[in-house]
Amino acid sequence: MTVSIAISNQKGGVGKTTTAVNLATAFAAIRKRVLLIDFDPQGNATTGLGQYDKKLNTSYDLLTRSKTLAEILVKTSIPGLTLVPSGIDLIGAEIELVQDPNRESILKNAILPYIDMFDYVIIDSPPSMGILTLNALVAAHGVLIPLQCEYYALEGLSYLLGSINRIRLAYNNGLKLFGVVLTMFDKRNALCLSVAHDVRRHLTKSVFNCVIPRNVKISEAPSHGRPVLIYDVKCAGSWAYMELAREFLAKYGSA
Repeated sequence: MTVSIAISNQKGGVGKTTTAVNLATAFAAIRKRVLLIDFDPQGNATTGLGQYDKKLNTSYDLLTRSKTLAEILVKTSIPGLTLVPSGIDLIGAEIELVQDPNRESILKNAILPYIDMFDYVIIDSPPSMGILTLNALVAAHGVLIPLQCEYYALEGLSYLLGSINRIRLAYNNGLKLFGVVLTMFDKRNALCLSVAHDVRRHLTKSVFNCVIPRNVKISEAPSHGRPVLIYDVKCAGSWAYMELAREFLAKYGSA
């Protein structure tokens, strides 16, 4: 069965897009058929996979129903990884869809006819709880939350978990919390260690054992239009994302 994963956090700069791109790449590396949907108007997942063409059809066209998923799919340079690109037009979708009676289910309905083409669908949602993120959570089987090891990121976690619970009750009763992955981790930093300890104490088994380190290669890779797994497969960041993929498969099974 296809597994749909929404990568979500209402705070920006926590490694959300980096996690979406590299987890998708890790799954593709083990010969899974992966669809990465860039649902963030910033389009960082799109450029992070080397797609710079401004004339591409995007997730905006999917939301406004002007194109089908099949008309938007873009093959990437990574075998097995297909992309739905994003663009700045997606900002307008929040306003354009406000009167649509089925606005929260557009993405889910757009994916459904093509779902069997993929083993994993990964949705990179924007850092806010609006119509875009709502669509991502309604379309997903579960949520993966990247959490930067700092105080303000921890402060917003309870609000995000509350939002996920409300969406589960109102729109998607099958929505589960796949887990929290700690990002930008520096074991030399006392605050990082303290935040990690607090998160594990409160959420116990919902926190992945794997942590994503603060790593220069992870920061460099997007400027080259590549996932870090392709940019430098031997660096600590690449090893961490491969371990995250292994741990995810161990917890939730292989599609």
